[in-house]
Amino acid sequence: MASLKIQFLTAVTCILSLAASGFASGHQTVPPCPIRPSIAADLDANGYAKVTSALRQEVARDPHNAQATLWLARAYLDLGDYDQAVEFAERAVNLSPDCTESHFWLARSYALKADKDRSFLLARKAKLEYQAAVNLDPGNLAARRDLMEFYIQAPWVLGGSRDKAWAQVEAIAARDSTEGDLARAIYWRDLNKPSLAAAEYWKVLQAKPRGAEPYFQVADFYEWDGNPGAVETAVREASMIVPNDPRLDYYSAVARIMMQRDLAKAEQQLKDYLARTPQRDDFPAHAKAHDWLGRIYEILGKKQLAIDQYRVALRLSPDNRPAQDALKRLDTN
Repeated sequence: MASLKIQFLTAVTCILSLAASGFASGHQTVPPCPIRPSIAADLDANGYAKVTSALRQEVARDPHNAQATLWLARAYLDLGDYDQAVEFAERAVNLSPDCTESHFWLARSYALKADKDRSFLLARKAKLEYQAAVNLDPGNLAARRDLMEFYIQAPWVLGGSRDKAWAQVEAIAARDSTEGDLARAIYWRDLNKPSLAAAEYWKVLQAKPRGAEPYFQVADFYEWDGNPGAVETAVREASMIVPNDPRLDYYSAVARIMMQRDLAKAEQQLKDYLARTPQRDDFPAHAKAHDWLGRIYEILGKKQLAIDQYRVALRLSPDNRPAQDALKRLDTN
């Protein structure tokens, strides 16, 4: 765990030292286009606080440091502070208007804030920023995939279009076969065609990608699809690449609960996950972890403990349908 934290903190230190050397010499040494922010998977809440504080100090000292500004936007985005994420991502775009990563992270910030605020205006802004990111770098597959999802989910008045979404899927597949499988899977999942989505996710497992992220995406789908064996397979493959990633605890617990096996172990894994991870946008939501804890206690006949967990899940995510249904079933008060 420590090594991943050190890697991320070292990366931030490099950004700050580059900016400091440029300030001292009178020349700009920070790269003209920010590199993609990459935050360590096991960076805990304390680590996030330290990194965010360091980045804020650097941005205050050098408001023209596009790299530090973009990393700060990413940190706020992961922590669910969408107002701050938008503010600093907009600054990053102003500092580096011709850079795909700046537009991509501004698009994500707009999109998540739009979901929270139910704002068509922000959704439209998100679409424009995704398009800008793709136009600046057609190889930005993350931007293409988010744009694809926008086209699927958005109403036609905002530019939603299945044809446009599929065009992005094909563009992704032409550049990377595994990313293409994932894009097709998301396309079919968003259209509520789970059997077609499952076939694509299974292709990803069979391809045995070298990175861990595809496996976590596969695990997330099979959690939703109710296939504990496939979740276990994805966890096993991911654990050989990132053995300390806290998401392993979460998905391993999910598989155990779905099979009603080793529930004490699953309970501890979920508690460890909640204790180790801050609320991050790119991780399973804490609300889902509390929902699964509720299911454990419900299986064990511990009604009040189950109710308590479902209430926490609903407080964290008011639209959490499983928690709503469970409370209707259990809470007669």
